[in-house]
Amino acid sequence: MIAITGASGLVGGNLVRALLAQGSPVRALVHRERRALESLNVETASADLTDPASLRRAFEGAEVVYHLASAISINMGGWEQIEETNVTGTRNVVEACLDSGVRRMVYFSSIHAYQQEPLDQPLTEDRPLLTSRDVPPYVRSKAAAELVARQAAERGLETVIVIPTAIIGPNDFGPSLLGQALQLLAAGRIPALVQGGYDWVDVRDVVDGAIEAERSAPSGSRYILSGHWRSLRELAEVACQTSGKPAPWLTVPIWLAEWFQPVMATLAQINHAQPLYTQTMLEAMRSNRQISSARAARDLGYAPRPFEDTIGATLAWFQTQEAAK
Repeated sequence: MIAITGASGLVGGNLVRALLAQGSPVRALVHRERRALESLNVETASADLTDPASLRRAFEGAEVVYHLASAISINMGGWEQIEETNVTGTRNVVEACLDSGVRRMVYFSSIHAYQQEPLDQPLTEDRPLLTSRDVPPYVRSKAAAELVARQAAERGLETVIVIPTAIIGPNDFGPSLLGQALQLLAAGRIPALVQGGYDWVDVRDVVDGAIEAERSAPSGSRYILSGHWRSLRELAEVACQTSGKPAPWLTVPIWLAEWFQPVMATLAQINHAQPLYTQTMLEAMRSNRQISSARAARDLGYAPRPFEDTIGATLAWFQTQEAAK
């Protein structure tokens, strides 16, 4: 039996589908949201990362646990709640695995938990984690949670850590923050872009890499699962070419976006919406562009698909969802 925390998220929903397609028995842990699982013939279990007893019940009889669930934040506040979910929650998952006789855990970290500098050298799994109180709460929490996962391997729980970059792809029922941004771009509803970008990776490639890591990677190993660095301008051009809408013509430097960021935050609050560019997001756009998945390629046969294929498939999936409403 394979148990998955965060099974109703973007990665979780795709992971459940991939494992079911391979004939693996899956138990999907759910907290509140279940839309990504509604059409699937899968066992579900209610669980909360802050409730160790619920995790022990959910892991009963499981041989493998994929730990994906986390609180995602692109803001600078709310450390206590983020820490409780991401750090204490990961500690609870580890303890529940050990108590329930789980053999192996695959923990999903984040590329932003790693030190990005020096920017002129490839970022690998050997970079230090960002544990300073000066970094954004989400980044700090993922770094602290990864340390918990690393210690689990030392305590006898076979543990493998996968480190995705900016994930995008189909079956995005939330939709995710990046999925929302892609939809807005394709609809021509983003008036201006920022000079910067991300390393974008297809969720299906992340899932394939994680499954292979679970099956063949030695305990204690870590693997970056990256895709392709593309600027927001390049993303917009591909998305708008697919949708037929004109791409935004204005691109502003990051320093100007930072200057206007408090105004955008206030407007978003008035409109009860998520700010398009937060300080945390703008900082992430300055991240290392040379993110190496060479270790995953060597050990796991990891090979991300073309960026254009990912954007096309994601927008096609969103269009199918709209048509079904």
